[in-house]
Amino acid sequence: MARDTTSATNKTPTTNVEGLSSAEVEERIAAGKTNANTDVKTKTVRQILAEHTFTLFNGVNVGMAILVAITGQWRNLLFMGVVICNLVIGIFQEIRAKRMVDKLSILTEKRVRVKRDGQVVELLPSELVLDDCILLAHGEQVPADSVVLRGQVQMDESLLTGESRPVPKGPGDTLLSGSFIDSGDLLARVTKVGQEGYAARINAEAKYVKPVHSQILDSLRAIIRLGTYALFPLGIGLFLRTLFMDSATLNDAILSAVAAVVGMIPQGLVLLTSSILAIATTRLASRKVLVQQTYCVETLARVDTLCLDKTGTITTGRMEVSHVKPAPGHTLSEVDNALAEVVRASEGDANDTAQALLVYANKAGVERGGAPLRVVPFNSRRKCSGCVTSEGQALVLGAARFVLDEKGAAQAADLAAGFDPCERVLVVCEVTGFDAEGAPLGKAALLGVVGIQDELRATAPQTMRYFIEQGVDLRVISGDDPATVSAIAARAGVPNAEQAVDATTLKTEGDLAAAARCYHVFGRVTPEQKRALVRALRADGLVVAMTGDGVNDVLALREADCSISVASGSAAARNVSEIVLADNDFSHMPEVVAEGRRSINNLQRSASLFLVKTVYTAVLALVCIFFPPYPFIPIQMSLISAAIIGIPSFVLALEPNHDRVSGGFLGHVLARSLPASAGITVALVVALAAERIMPMDFAETSTVCMLLVAIVGIRLIWRISQPLTPLRTALLITVAAIVAVGCTVFGAFFMVAPLTLSMCVLVIVTGALSCVLFDTLYNRSIALANAGGGIARLADRLEETHVTHRRNVKHQGV
Repeated sequence: MARDTTSATNKTPTTNVEGLSSAEVEERIAAGKTNANTDVKTKTVRQILAEHTFTLFNGVNVGMAILVAITGQWRNLLFMGVVICNLVIGIFQEIRAKRMVDKLSILTEKRVRVKRDGQVVELLPSELVLDDCILLAHGEQVPADSVVLRGQVQMDESLLTGESRPVPKGPGDTLLSGSFIDSGDLLARVTKVGQEGYAARINAEAKYVKPVHSQILDSLRAIIRLGTYALFPLGIGLFLRTLFMDSATLNDAILSAVAAVVGMIPQGLVLLTSSILAIATTRLASRKVLVQQTYCVETLARVDTLCLDKTGTITTGRMEVSHVKPAPGHTLSEVDNALAEVVRASEGDANDTAQALLVYANKAGVERGGAPLRVVPFNSRRKCSGCVTSEGQALVLGAARFVLDEKGAAQAADLAAGFDPCERVLVVCEVTGFDAEGAPLGKAALLGVVGIQDELRATAPQTMRYFIEQGVDLRVISGDDPATVSAIAARAGVPNAEQAVDATTLKTEGDLAAAARCYHVFGRVTPEQKRALVRALRADGLVVAMTGDGVNDVLALREADCSISVASGSAAARNVSEIVLADNDFSHMPEVVAEGRRSINNLQRSASLFLVKTVYTAVLALVCIFFPPYPFIPIQMSLISAAIIGIPSFVLALEPNHDRVSGGFLGHVLARSLPASAGITVALVVALAAERIMPMDFAETSTVCMLLVAIVGIRLIWRISQPLTPLRTALLITVAAIVAVGCTVFGAFFMVAPLTLSMCVLVIVTGALSCVLFDTLYNRSIALANAGGGIARLADRLEETHVTHRRNVKHQGV
C-alpha cells in the first residue's frame, strides 16, 4: 500500500470555533460594526433624476427657452414640450427598470454560512458583524476581509489583482473581500466590515463591470461632441448677422438664432436611446432576466458567435453515477471505498460531480473511515482531487489523461469501452503522495473507472435550433473529456459536434486560434484556454457571447463581448456577467436576443429621423449667415419636430423586429439621414432663392420652407417603414394629417401664412424634385453602406476620431 511521503505540516488543523453568541452579535450591531453598505447598488431615484435632467442638451434647450421668454413670444416655447416629454419618459422607464432590477437582485443574492451560538445559519453579507465565523467553499465569494482559522484553499484574486494564478491560503492567512474560493473549503473570522473592508475601499464591485463595448454609446458621444463644436458658433453668427446686417429687431434676431440652434439639437435622441434600452431591460426583467449593464442589450443583438459551457446550459447540472468498473486485480468494493474516501474528504467543497459520487457511496453502503491525514481539493487545472486516508493511503480521483500515463490511460479507456458516449469517465487511482501544491507524486496505479452521466436540458435542442436558424455560430467549451462533450453537444443539436478537439493538445495561442476557426466542440479546456479561445474569436472580428456558471468560467466571461450566467451559478460568474438568468433557465436566451434585436434595429431607424434635422439645420444656418434670412421660427420647428420626428420615432422604436443587427450604428443612421438632409437643404435653398424672384414676404417663405421639410420628411418615413404594415400606414397618415391640421386649422398659432397659387406651385414642384433627389441619393447611399463604403467609411472615421479623443482625455487625466 502506498503511503503519503509529504510533510505533516500540510495536514488540515482542526480548530474548534463556535462563533459569536447572540449577545455578542447584538453588541456589535449596536456599535455599528456591521458589514452594511459595501455593495454597489443600482442608481438612486435622485441620481436618475439628476442624470436625465442635468445634461448638455437640456441646458442648451433651457438657455434657448430663456431667450425666447425675453422676447415675450410664449408660443415659441412649444419646443420645450418635446424635451419635457422625452425627459419624463426616460426618467419613468429607468426608475421602473431600477425597481424591477432591485427585486431580481434580491432573488439572486447569495447568503453566507455563519456559525453563531454553535449553530450554522445563513445570512446576507450585509448582516455579518465583526468577528463572525464564516464557512466558505468552492466558488463562493469572500463577503468581508477575514483571516483563515481552518482549512486549505486556493484563492482566485483575479478580479482584484488581475492575476489569474490561484493563491494558496491556510490558517493565519488573510482573505480579501471580493476574492473567490477556487478550490477547497475553510472556516474564517471576519476582521473588517463595512467601509473598512478591502472591497469597499477600492470599490471592488466596479472592477466586475467590464468596459462597455457599444457602438450606439460611442456614436452618441461623437454626435454630441461634434454638435457642441458647431452649435454655438453657428447660432451666434446667425444672431449677429440678423441683428446688425439685416436691420432686424433684437427679438427677431433672437428668434432666428433660437430656431437654428433648436433645430441643430437632436432633441430626445439620447433620451430615446435610454428609454428604449430601459424598456428592453424592464421587459426582460419580467421574464426573470437580470440585465446588469443596459448597453449589453445592443451587444446581444449583434452576437454572431455563442460560446456555451456544457454544465448548467446544455445540461441541467444534475448528475448520476451510471457505471463503476474495477481494474483487473481489484474488486468493486475497493473502488467504492477509494472513491468514497476522496469525495468525503472534500465533502464541504463538493461540486456537482462530487455530489453524485457522494450519493452513490451512500447508496452503496460504504462506511466512513477515519479523518483523512490530508485533503487535496478538486483543482480545475489539474482535473483531479485526492486525499491521504487515516491509514496513510494516497488516493486520487480525476480525468485519466491528467492522472495516468499513456499506458494507464489506454487501460482505463479499455475498461470504459462499453460506457455510453455521453458519460464522463473518471479514474480512481493510488499514488505515492502529493507535493506541496497538491499534484500527485509517483506513478498512479489504476483501481477502477467511474462513469457519470449529465442530464440534458429538455429545452436545449429547441434553443440550439433557434440560434442556428438565426445564423449564430455555436461553440461548446468545457473542461470535460472531449468525447463526452461531443456526444452531449450532438444530442443537443449543435452543428459539427463530432468535430471535437482536446485542448491539452493545443500548446500555443496560435494553436488555439487555429482550432477556434475549425472546431465547434472543445474538451479538457483550462480557464486560461477558455479566455484565449474567446479572444481568438473576437480577434477574427466576431461578436462573442459566453455562457458559464462556475469560477473556471470567470476569465472567459470577462473577455466576451457579452457574458451570461445563471443565478444558481457561482457568485464569481454572476458578478462578472452582464446578464443573469434569475430562474436558471437557459431557454430564455432566444427571448433575450430577440428583445435586443427589436430594440437596436428600431432605434437605428428612429435615430435617422433625429439626425436629419440636425444636419440640414446646421447647413442652413451656415448658408443663412451669408444669404439671410433664416426662414424658420421656433414654433414652426416644434411642429416639424413633433410630426416628422417625435411621434414616428417612438412608434417605430416599439415595433417587433427580430432581424440580426449588422453594420455600424452611425453608418446605418447616416446612410439614411444624410440623403434626406441633402434633399431638404436643396429644397430650402431653392425656396430662399425664389423669395428674391417671387413676391413673398418672410411669413410666406417660412411656410413654404416648413412644407418642403414636411414633404421630404414624410418621404423618409415612408422609405424607412418598408415594408408597409397597417401600423406603419396609419403612422404615415397620422403624420400627414398633423402637418395638414397644423398648417390650416392651427395656422395662426404656428404663424403659417395662407397659401397662394404661386406658393402652391413652388411647394409642389420643388417638393417633387427634392423627393427625386432624395430617392436617388438614398438608393446610392444604402448600396454604398452595404458594401462598406461611402457614408459607412465616413462614420467609421468619425467613431475612430471620437475613440481617439476619449483615449487622449483619459491619458491626460491620468
